[in-house]
Amino acid sequence: MTPSRKDHWENVYTKKSDQEVSWYEEVPVQSLGLITELAGPDAHIIDVGGGNSNLVGELLLRGYQQLTVLDISAAALERTRQKLGTRASNVVWEVADVTSYVPDQTFDVWHDRATFHFLTDEADQKSYLELVQRAIKPGGYLVLATFATSGPEKCSGLEICQYDTPGLEAFFGEHFEVVQAFENTHETPFGTSQNFIYAVLRKR
Repeated sequence: MTPSRKDHWENVYTKKSDQEVSWYEEVPVQSLGLITELAGPDAHIIDVGGGNSNLVGELLLRGYQQLTVLDISAAALERTRQKLGTRASNVVWEVADVTSYVPDQTFDVWHDRATFHFLTDEADQKSYLELVQRAIKPGGYLVLATFATSGPEKCSGLEICQYDTPGLEAFFGEHFEVVQAFENTHETPFGTSQNFIYAVLRKR
């Protein structure tokens, strides 16, 4: 039987260390730079699929106070909580599948470097679009990093979707304006390269 999406990611984060997953970054330089340019320390920020990311810790160090981390994997979130120690109490932790997530607040910045490109089903993509429309404040930002058209075709053994700027504009353009977009090459912990496209989209 094919494992569920949740089972897949619980298995990954139970069995693999930080350095054994391709997407790991010791310091998420690109994401940090974009978020700190867009919003100050009082902004409400959510990191989607951020269970194994050091982004929340870096934002805490910079004085950000209204932080939420969402991940489908409880094991991934627990790993990051352990890294943060007592600082973990300053973060809202949400275990949920983003396609069925119902936030109890809206956000100034929605950051996603780990989730959107795994949504290959049209219904899941539609659910994601409807969610960001509801969850991001008017004038707020979607900071999105996905695999570029020159990037991997699979990740963690799963099929993914690749994107370019026109594709992101076509998908999000009714409710979001692309403020900037650029490609970036991520060097994995084991010495390979992955091409991403980063996009900042402003909610109309």
